[in-house]
Amino acid sequence: MHVHLIVNGSSVMLCDAFPEYGHPLQAPQSFSLLLPVEDIAVWWDRAVAAGAEVVTPYQTMFWGDVYGQLRDPFGVIWAMNQPGRTARS
Repeated sequence: MHVHLIVNGSSVMLCDAFPEYGHPLQAPQSFSLLLPVEDIAVWWDRAVAAGAEVVTPYQTMFWGDVYGQLRDPFGVIWAMNQPGRTARS
């Protein structure tokens, strides 16, 4: 299966590994994804419910944004950033 996302007018296409065609699942290599959000608590809880593991709990950072990191079941690190608001618990 695959997904075709439009992010800020640009295409991002993703798919699962296909070991039967010589493309095995490999650990992510040197990248993470940043997802800017308006309400981090809602998106955070949704990701955790879907199986994401907390890497860095979200909190208000020194630069004023609320930021945290999760690892999805495939090993990809997702950072979430909520601009300039106080974290909800």
